[in-house]
Amino acid sequence: MENNDLYRILFKGGVTSPGELKDSIAMLVSAGLTEVFFGSRQDLLFPLKHNNELELECESKFNTDIIGDRSYQNIVSSYVAADIFDMTYWLKGSTYLYILEQFDYLPKLKINITDPKQRLVPIFSGNLNFIASEQEDYWYLHVDLPHWKKPMYLSVLVYTWDIIKICKAVEEISEEAENIESLFYMLNQRTDANHRHMDKALEIPYLTFPYYEGMNRMGLDQYWLGLYWRNNRYNLDFLKEFCGFCLDNGVGKICITPWKSFIVKGIKQNSRPDLERFLGQWGINVRHSQLEMNWHLPVDDDEALELKKYLVRSFDQNDISTYGLTFGISNDVGKRSHFSSVIIEKNQPPTIIRNFEVRPTYNVLHFESFDPNTNNYITYAQDIDKIELPGLLMELSKKYFHQLGTLKNKETEVSDKEIILNEVYQCLSCMTIYDHSFGDQKNTIAKGTKFNDLPEDYCCSVCGSPKGDFALAELEF
Repeated sequence: MENNDLYRILFKGGVTSPGELKDSIAMLVSAGLTEVFFGSRQDLLFPLKHNNELELECESKFNTDIIGDRSYQNIVSSYVAADIFDMTYWLKGSTYLYILEQFDYLPKLKINITDPKQRLVPIFSGNLNFIASEQEDYWYLHVDLPHWKKPMYLSVLVYTWDIIKICKAVEEISEEAENIESLFYMLNQRTDANHRHMDKALEIPYLTFPYYEGMNRMGLDQYWLGLYWRNNRYNLDFLKEFCGFCLDNGVGKICITPWKSFIVKGIKQNSRPDLERFLGQWGINVRHSQLEMNWHLPVDDDEALELKKYLVRSFDQNDISTYGLTFGISNDVGKRSHFSSVIIEKNQPPTIIRNFEVRPTYNVLHFESFDPNTNNYITYAQDIDKIELPGLLMELSKKYFHQLGTLKNKETEVSDKEIILNEVYQCLSCMTIYDHSFGDQKNTIAKGTKFNDLPEDYCCSVCGSPKGDFALAELEF
């Protein structure tokens, strides 16, 4: 099934409530569906057989929009990462929610609202990319309109409470604006916005991709839970019961990630045993390896899923680490819309031989420094047979780790540093590092405490795995 044949429910910013999601599930079940997909723009995707979206919408208590028109776009936000990963000091979860609530229209431009200090949500995959600055309540605006040859930054910072009016105005004038100067001029003619002078260009630190699955600590007495299905087919009966659990235990929000998974934050400590029992009864696995979770695949594409499984098996059999790397499989050669570190493009056979069965070939590309935020693709190999892909990707993995310790900040010139190996211990479940030079503040472990001197009941500060699940590792820096 092509992605264009799927209907969508647009949850703004990937944020929904257990009640709203349960209501949506009831609608889909009434249409005879048993499962749903998650999309890379934090939306829900599903097939409808009888074009009965209007009938379904009438059943919704939450005015849920069933969207069949592909010209409308879901708003992407990094609310899902707030309070659980590093974040800009002033950008709280409540700020995202306030902004998202103000959107009273369905945008046709792709809008991203993100924190540059997280890596779970893409920063530059939209047409209008609002990126938090160090100035409280002000954002960089990176503009990449569909007809522009080159993206550009607005020359000023945008005020938080002006984001919606800016988006609406750009929707109206986007076809007329030929460059950033004309866009800025027309915006000033149409809006009375509280811009601020841009003191410095945006600098995005290089960060590795996070582990986002399982039960993890959040503050002193709360947890967050990440759930991932390798085939991106989420059972509606499970989701319905899970929403019921969230409602019964005071969980207010459910967040969809761009990686076809979802995260629930603010699970109370006394709810954890019941949640673990609930997941166990459903046979839910929350220990997928990083090898499996860092992939972007086309929705409902069995061939792409089989290719991913083949490559993951090859990595596993050869004991190859891909920690921090992300991979994407694309059927659209040259589209360049992914935000994975490495892209595997499937070439379409020439028109003259499409009636004959031929083995597909692939292109392998990666971003400069393996950082999707550079927006600069590098071609590594072209017209490669499937059997050659594992070896090439393993070479790329080694290349990534070789240059990881000597990466330069792309905005400033920094001299290369000698790579130093530091012995640390790494949790085998979630890849969290214990470095004795820093200790473990969450577990009140003082700096300088050697791993062997940790108490026997020591647990991972992120996922709660026991001390025995840590292994000696070497970090390059």
